[in-house]
Amino acid sequence: MDTTSASLLVRVRHLGDVEAWTRFVRTYSPVLHGWARHMGLQHDDAVDLVQDVFAVLVQKLPEFNYDSHKRFRGWLWTVTRRRWVERRRRAVLPLDPGRDPNDVPAPAPPVPELDEAEFRAYMLKHVVPTLRGNFHDSTWRAFWKHVVEGRPVAEVAGEEGLSVAAVYKAKLRVTASLQKALADLVTD
Repeated sequence: MDTTSASLLVRVRHLGDVEAWTRFVRTYSPVLHGWARHMGLQHDDAVDLVQDVFAVLVQKLPEFNYDSHKRFRGWLWTVTRRRWVERRRRAVLPLDPGRDPNDVPAPAPPVPELDEAEFRAYMLKHVVPTLRGNFHDSTWRAFWKHVVEGRPVAEVAGEEGLSVAAVYKAKLRVTASLQKALADLVTD
């Protein structure tokens, strides 16, 4: 999970690609919401900011050209921060109609960028479990207990009534499937 998938970014350039947009929104909404919360916004205001950012993205992504040498989330952070600054600036605009709105200084953001560990934790918590239905329950449980919970293979095998080889096989099957499924959802 080291680069943004160029194929997903190409697909969301087409506003009619509902599957791509659903995947994009499902992946990045929590990231945007997390940034908004770190900016000090309450839940409802954070949700409003996320909606504002997606409104901008609907306009910008059809003409966006992804550069694999740059960070997509860095650009997304910039869009989010600008929307937040604009919202704050508008909130403090003077009522005097003669004053130029550009004379009102933008507040400085007190927020560090969402780090890689937080985004990976989100992926593990929210995206990976959506793939559970693709596997037999015992396969998924063996994978989850061994890989996610970090439990020893022999312990998982005994608990699930599987051989040690079956636990390793479950790990390989699920991991291969996850790598394929997450190809369009990886972070940059």
